[in-house]
Amino acid sequence: MSQRSSPAPARLLFSVIYREEEDFEKALRRIAGRMGEVACTSEPFPFDRTEYYNREMGTPLVRRFVVTNDPVSRDVLATVKLLAETIEQELSVGGKRTVNIDPGLLAEENVVLATGKNYSHRIYLRDGVFADLTLVFEKGEYRPLPWTYPDYASPAIRDFLGGLRRGNREARRRPTKGDS
Repeated sequence: MSQRSSPAPARLLFSVIYREEEDFEKALRRIAGRMGEVACTSEPFPFDRTEYYNREMGTPLVRRFVVTNDPVSRDVLATVKLLAETIEQELSVGGKRTVNIDPGLLAEENVVLATGKNYSHRIYLRDGVFADLTLVFEKGEYRPLPWTYPDYASPAIRDFLGGLRRGNREARRRPTKGDS
């Protein structure tokens, strides 16, 4: 019989899609205030592989990633998705979002995103939130799956996420204060 155990904690990862830099800054402050200290943010990536948000948010859109400092239990993903939706609503203007915030978990073995949309490869968590296995770590890099969003499958985003993974591993190997 197998012995159940909890997986190692993962880092919270937020994809923030926006048009105006000030909207990103507002979202960043709210993420930090509700989800924990921010460890890093990415440079902007063009969000140009789909027009899905153009009608609501305008153009051109960019995506930036935000990573929180402290690892979290992986079972918080649904709660974090609901909090992200609250932030989106708070920053909406005239019923339209100014930011789209998609949270996920950055783990050594994969990147899992939270979504409110069901599909064959997504696993239901709770409260209308599903987990989407987006990237898997294999042969030294995060690799896309057949359903991975095209921008997450891009080398630039996978390289950025791989760099975060390397940083996480190096941080775990460093001795903490008081260690000899």
